[in-house]
Amino acid sequence: MTCKLSLATLSDAARTAAIPGYDRASLKAGIVHFGVGNFHRAHQAIYLDDLFNTGADHDWAIIGAGVLPSDAAMREKLAAQDFLTTVVEQDNNKTAARVTAPMIDILPVGDPAAIIARLADPEIRIVSLTITEGGYFIDASGTFNPAHPAIAADGDNPNAPKTVFGLIVAGLKARREKGIGPFTVMSCDNIPHNGTVTANAVVGTAALSDPGFADWIRTNVAFPNAMVDRITPATGQREIDFLRDHFEIEDNWPVYCEEFKQWVLEDKFTAGRPALEKVGVTFVPDVTPYEHMKIRILNGGHAAIAYPAALMDIHFVHDSMEDPLIRAFLAKLENDEIIPIVPPVPNTSLTDYFALIEHRLLNPKIADTIPRLAQDGSNRQPKFILPSTLDNLRQGRDVVGLALVSALWCRYFAGKTDSGKDIVFNDASAERLHAAAVKAKDDPSAFLVFDDIFGDVAKSDLFRKRFAHALKTLWEKGTRETLQLYLDGKLAV
Repeated sequence: MTCKLSLATLSDAARTAAIPGYDRASLKAGIVHFGVGNFHRAHQAIYLDDLFNTGADHDWAIIGAGVLPSDAAMREKLAAQDFLTTVVEQDNNKTAARVTAPMIDILPVGDPAAIIARLADPEIRIVSLTITEGGYFIDASGTFNPAHPAIAADGDNPNAPKTVFGLIVAGLKARREKGIGPFTVMSCDNIPHNGTVTANAVVGTAALSDPGFADWIRTNVAFPNAMVDRITPATGQREIDFLRDHFEIEDNWPVYCEEFKQWVLEDKFTAGRPALEKVGVTFVPDVTPYEHMKIRILNGGHAAIAYPAALMDIHFVHDSMEDPLIRAFLAKLENDEIIPIVPPVPNTSLTDYFALIEHRLLNPKIADTIPRLAQDGSNRQPKFILPSTLDNLRQGRDVVGLALVSALWCRYFAGKTDSGKDIVFNDASAERLHAAAVKAKDDPSAFLVFDDIFGDVAKSDLFRKRFAHALKTLWEKGTRETLQLYLDGKLAV
């Protein structure tokens, strides 16, 4: 008999899943988190759930917040089950479910006054974010864009902000006016130097309406950098049905993820923090080596396999890695052009790390999809692929493989797979990318005109040559034969 998830049915859920070992009523809010999506619930919330299960730090519970329609939809789904989440962890030989309870509320979406009031509550000592790579209003160089219409609007109306950063600024200002110390702002997104990027966004937004207060934020608020990692696919009806059929739990929006997780965090907090080191978080003075490793080797690997797999009509990530050509392509790319330019990481073998990633990507139970990896490339390519390309170029190294990745992305945006099937884009820049990709079939340079994406990479004659030849080969010979030419060392001319 299935149980509909709620606090009242936790004992029923315990028949098939682990449940919290703490009384949810004992929790008090300490964190406001913007962006209550799958990754947050499979990562930061899991670490806090683990910590609360030790009996420690029950005054660091999460209150969710958001500004998008998707945030409102998530609030509705989770409120109906007392903000509980079922997390299904899957490895090749294991599938286990657990119900987590570190979130105690989600604030109303579209009510800035309510969010600002909670941010001004002295009990809130950390504001965290998972708002995706595209949510930070930055260009290809990582520079914050204060002229973006949404940010400019918050600059004109600082008391009624609509962006995450405008709300954070308003919350900090309300605290200062009340004599309450500032909270820490902690990004949990996959962006190089995510704390620095967040600081620039918050300070840049504040400067539009109050430059003096912007300076105060820069001096008094902590923005720790972090490296976060856990593969967390999107939820659909398939996942909801699997949980009901196999674990007898009805959850409006469960989360599925791999067993592996990692969080490396700079120990830099304005108003204290939970003792997350007790449950596996690595606190370091500088997270840079770890984030370079993860963003370039894992996230760069994701971005590299997404487009050849899509062009070859492969839907699941594990199926793409079981294709000998794609797996060999990724291995050659990583070993020749990515791993050699990743700086050393303390007590870590980069080749062993890549071997772990191969194992993770081959996990069939995760059922991660190529469309998920292929989405939002206009934000992901400048963060996960093109920095490696630029570093190679600056070191006088060739970029045959990385230029091929960019050419595959361009070929993908022409709109049809090699078999002629239509490609459905999921990218805020899809219209301009598609138009440019169509032109690039005859004039490859047409796809390299976007400075906000390619930046200095497009200024390199070697990159432009490699990109043009790879794209021409993809159109003439198709993806599979092009990959084989690359593996045989015959793609560069």
